[in-house]
Amino acid sequence: MIDRLTADRRQPDTTLLGPGDDAAVVSAGDGRTAVSTDMLVAGRHFRLDWSTPHDVGRKAIAQNAADIEAMGARATAFVVGFGAPADTPAAQVGALADGMWAEAARLGAGIVGGDLVRCPQWVVSVAALGDLDGRAPVLRSGARSGSVLAVVGELGRSAAGYALWCNGIHRFDDLRRRHLVPEPPYGQGRRAAEAGAQAMTDVSDGLIADLGHLAHGSGVGIDVDTDALALDRDALAAAADAVGEDAWSWVLGGG
Repeated sequence: MIDRLTADRRQPDTTLLGPGDDAAVVSAGDGRTAVSTDMLVAGRHFRLDWSTPHDVGRKAIAQNAADIEAMGARATAFVVGFGAPADTPAAQVGALADGMWAEAARLGAGIVGGDLVRCPQWVVSVAALGDLDGRAPVLRSGARSGSVLAVVGELGRSAAGYALWCNGIHRFDDLRRRHLVPEPPYGQGRRAAEAGAQAMTDVSDGLIADLGHLAHGSGVGIDVDTDALALDRDALAAAADAVGEDAWSWVLGGG
């Protein structure tokens, strides 16, 4: 299984020492490293009757990379912990690894190490390392009175997809897919930092919830112009009608 995760994989130049020793060695650019970690548990964060192992691998990398992006950094390396039952087919582990590497390759990053353990259900834990490229990190605490609020990407797609899956509706394939494999706007966090963004946060937990963290960290109130989000609402209206939900709840409360 370890070989399936690590063998014959191309590491980026930032990986000075990859898997095979007690620890990996990754270059740190200007001497600082942004670090984030997240965990996926089967039955709570993904379902193997909905997602393929390849999907799970991509999702695990993507959601960690999004946190690095939200600091204005770029992901350079990932460390993976994987737990599964002893009878898990090696082909499933290989597909999980392929998904992780496929997503990491979109970022020019590598998977530099990890650990495997036997446990009753699938658990995937990923730590992401990122390079700030000489810039200061963009924090949640930097917003000020008069700051302009902007969002990158499309809102509510994952929440819509989840509702469609739960209701057994086999239409709106793009939305269903977006729940299984998120599509973070890679590179936009760095561009926002370069343009002078004062504060940033990932909004995978939902726009309102994550803006609450930003408002609390910065000590400000936030005025959301819902008219600016009407395109997201309109894009989800048909799916919302199909499941009997309000599209606004997805736009404002879903990732």
